Amino acid sequence: MTEELSFLQNVPIFADLQEPELKKIAKLGIRKKYKKGNIVVLEQEMGAALFVIVSGKVKIVRTDEDGREVILSIFGPGEFFGEMSLLDGLARSASVVALTKSELFMIHRRDFLKLLHEHPQVAISLLGELTMRLRKADSQIKSLSLKDAAGRVANVILMLADDIGVFRKGKVEIDELPLQQDMANMAGTSRETVSRMLHQFIKEGYLQLQGNKLVINDYEEFRKRHL
Repeated sequence: MTEELSFLQNVPIFADLQEPELKKIAKLGIRKKYKKGNIVVLEQEMGAALFVIVSGKVKIVRTDEDGREVILSIFGPGEFFGEMSLLDGLARSASVVALTKSELFMIHRRDFLKLLHEHPQVAISLLGELTMRLRKADSQIKSLSLKDAAGRVANVILMLADDIGVFRKGKVEIDELPLQQDMANMAGTSRETVSRMLHQFIKEGYLQLQGNKLVINDYEEFRKRHL
C-alpha cells in the first residue's frame, strides 16, 4: 500500500474501507501546505471542504467581541475538521490556524457527501468521532465551570495527551508543547497560572519538562488525581 493510502487508512472515519475505496478517496482530494500561523478557515465563512491533517498541528479557535482567543482543541496527524459545515450547510463555527508547518488533505463538500451515501460505514464512523468530541466538549465545560486553576490546567494537559500525545508504557510524551499562552486560552486562565501549575505538577512528580516536550510520568494516576 502506498504512503498516501496508508495515511488515509489511519484516519478513523476511513479505517474500515478497503484499498479500492481508499484509492478513490485519494483521487478526490488535494493536498495543501500551510506555514505556521496561516489561517486555514475563518469562523463564519461558508464551509466548502473537509480537511484531514497529513502532518503538523492546527488549533481550533473562537474569538470573543473583545478579540480574545479561546482555543477549543488542538488536532494532529490523522485528525479531521470542517465536517459540521458540510453536514448542516451553515457557516464555520470556529477558525482553524496552523500551529506548525502543516500539510492538509482537502475533500470538497459535494464529493464528501457522495462518499457518505456510497459508504455508510464512513457515516457511522463519523458519528462515533462526533460523539467523542461532544464528550470532550462536555468535559471541558465542566472543567471551566467547576474546577479550580489546578484542575483546569490539568484538564488541558490531559486533552493534549489524548489529542497529540504518544503513549508509551503508561507514560505520555507531548512533543512541541503549545505556548503557555495558548494553554491559558484553553484553560480559561492566565499564562502565569499555567506556568505556576506546571511547576507544581513537576514538583509533585507527575510531569517532566524536557525542552519543549512534556512527559506525563503516569497518565492514569495523573488522570485519577485531577478528573
